[in-house]
Amino acid sequence: MRLSLSVEPATTAEAELRSIHAWLLADPQARRCADVRWEAAAHPPVGGMGSGLDVVSLIVGSGFSVASLALSIVQWRATRGAGTRSVTVEHPDGRRVTITDVAPDQAERLLRGLLDAPSDERGRS
Repeated sequence: MRLSLSVEPATTAEAELRSIHAWLLADPQARRCADVRWEAAAHPPVGGMGSGLDVVSLIVGSGFSVASLALSIVQWRATRGAGTRSVTVEHPDGRRVTITDVAPDQAERLLRGLLDAPSDERGRS
């Protein structure tokens, strides 16, 4: 399954995406269970450049840990200081969740809801 990570605001997203990409590559669990890639977003974010680096894509395998991804995102956000960016994780069917100021267990619940919800439930968190 392919999950896409984007960062808001889009006007400063490229540097932040490079940072979270490096963060995920440094995480042994993420490297072992997901293929972390650069990709252009299917729909460029408002304020984005429209081409080039728009999202970080995670192609996750069977050993993928939602808890590990949640913890990585929360820890990365904690390193960003004032004006911390939000991270949006998008499912292939278009559903998404945005992780802002939440604890790792809350981020994990958001991600589990995204991955466990049936595809016909188009609600967004």
